Amino acid sequence: MKIFDIGKIPIKSWADEVEDEALAQAVNLANLPFAHSHIALMADVHVGFGMPIGGVLASKEIIIPNAVGVDIGCGIIAARTDIEEISIARLENIVKRAHRSIPLGFQNHKRPREWEGFNHPPKSKIVDEELDAARYQLGTLGGGNHFLTMEQGSDGFIWLMIHSGSRNFGYKIANYYNKIARDINKKNKLTDLKHDLAGLHMDSNEGREYFNAMNYALSFAEENRRQLFEQFYAIFQDETKS
Repeated sequence: MKIFDIGKIPIKSWADEVEDEALAQAVNLANLPFAHSHIALMADVHVGFGMPIGGVLASKEIIIPNAVGVDIGCGIIAARTDIEEISIARLENIVKRAHRSIPLGFQNHKRPREWEGFNHPPKSKIVDEELDAARYQLGTLGGGNHFLTMEQGSDGFIWLMIHSGSRNFGYKIANYYNKIARDINKKNKLTDLKHDLAGLHMDSNEGREYFNAMNYALSFAEENRRQLFEQFYAIFQDETKS
């Protein structure tokens, strides 16, 4: 671990090297008046919107939509199968079938998906506006660095791994509340807007509303990965059953 003492609080890095732009963003975080203890940079740190991706900020009483990020709840799920060997031909079939049945990029399902969470949305204008579209986004992969993959683990078994998040639903929530935070910050000067780190007080109506919408998007992202895995595993099982 490296420690950079170039801000009001230390920056602790677990990366061998940190690109200049990402480090500059970390310094901006370290100089925030409500930043707590230290800024942490993980091994995969790289430049993001206002805050480096792979960075960790603990803040006092303030929540920053751009620090949470536009892909709220982005994460990975991995599960071990009971298969140790698989032919190239079967791998190719699995990939082809996954491409046909699992929407990628900007594609969505043609029919709405089921999820108990759709029955209990938080009070939020943007959630209300985007909820119907979200029903078609659930169980889709997205683009960028999102992936479905089959890996052979050190235990010798084939693992299925999925990387995805809250899709356009989370993106819309993030941008909506970032705009609200920017408008508020123009008046109260809580943060420097040029660093894209507009924050909301957690005891404000806007802060509480964002926190609830963010957690809802987090649950959506978890369900998205679960449904992706369900689809992917069904294909894998069908191709390896004999």
